[in-house]
Amino acid sequence: MSSRFPLAVAALALATVALSPARAEPTSYPLTLDNCGVEVTFTAAPQRAVALGQNSAEILLLLGLEDRLAASAFWPTKVLPELAEANEKVKLLTVEQPTLESILAEEPDFVVAQLPLLLGADSKVAKREDFAALGIPSYLSPGICTTRRDTGDIYGSRQQLWNMDLLFQEIDELARIFDVADRGAQLIADFKRREADLRARLGSNPDLSFLFWFSSPSVADDAYLGGKNGASGFIADVLGGRNAITTEAEWPTVGWEGIIAADPTVIVAASLDRNRWDLDKAENKIAFLKGDPTVSQMEAVRRGYIVTMNGAAMNPTIRTIYGAEEVAAQLEALGLIK
Repeated sequence: MSSRFPLAVAALALATVALSPARAEPTSYPLTLDNCGVEVTFTAAPQRAVALGQNSAEILLLLGLEDRLAASAFWPTKVLPELAEANEKVKLLTVEQPTLESILAEEPDFVVAQLPLLLGADSKVAKREDFAALGIPSYLSPGICTTRRDTGDIYGSRQQLWNMDLLFQEIDELARIFDVADRGAQLIADFKRREADLRARLGSNPDLSFLFWFSSPSVADDAYLGGKNGASGFIADVLGGRNAITTEAEWPTVGWEGIIAADPTVIVAASLDRNRWDLDKAENKIAFLKGDPTVSQMEAVRRGYIVTMNGAAMNPTIRTIYGAEEVAAQLEALGLIK
């Protein structure tokens, strides 16, 4: 046998280790975390968690924790198809905002939330002190905590472009809370690979601009758009372009005169499964864009540069990278990227 063979095997083994996520240590309890300025301590892994918000629930499902997820609430779209079977084991309180009473009825030992409107000082659902008084630890998405809260808008504004690091922090911390740190490391590694693949594939195109239309109460109302530095801005950046909307508000409302003036290359119409407004549906958005005498004259509409994306991706969540992949495939089909 050649003496080079063992060296080749060793080199391959080292390369494999380098590409694999590092093995994470088991959680040592009590575990104390600083979450959005609140110190939270866990004496053991939660057994009856309640997830307020689709992202919080889907992270726990991706970590294989459906047996420790007692209930969830606030789902703008359907669960990821690959998580549907696991999600059937979890009680759905409501696809909208739940009541504090309905949450407490599940006897939770942990409450995790995606948005401050579901858990926070101005929330009509619950405040963190509501759970703290009962000895129930709570957790709020770190990506939301980085928004400015002094704007008078419950969604806040963001001075710097959101990135996946904040999502990775959330996945890592939730994985450690539940003592499944290995699973968290593997999930983070997968998301990092997917983002890197997209950036390498699409390159940079500064002239390519996007407008992300989440929804509107009606065609007569201002549209809820993805703001400059939120998840929509991140998607535009990953795709090599930029967000046509330059306001730092997380969810700005903009009239159609302002949207026309923004003159985006591509309009991204969100698809939502909730039944709040007619314009939650992507097909209704597209019908308006093509049928309105004024809006239909936008260059993006005339050229047919309208794509669709799951609306959950416009929130800074695990869905954001899925949305970027969804839009990238459509841009390639339109010939906008090679």
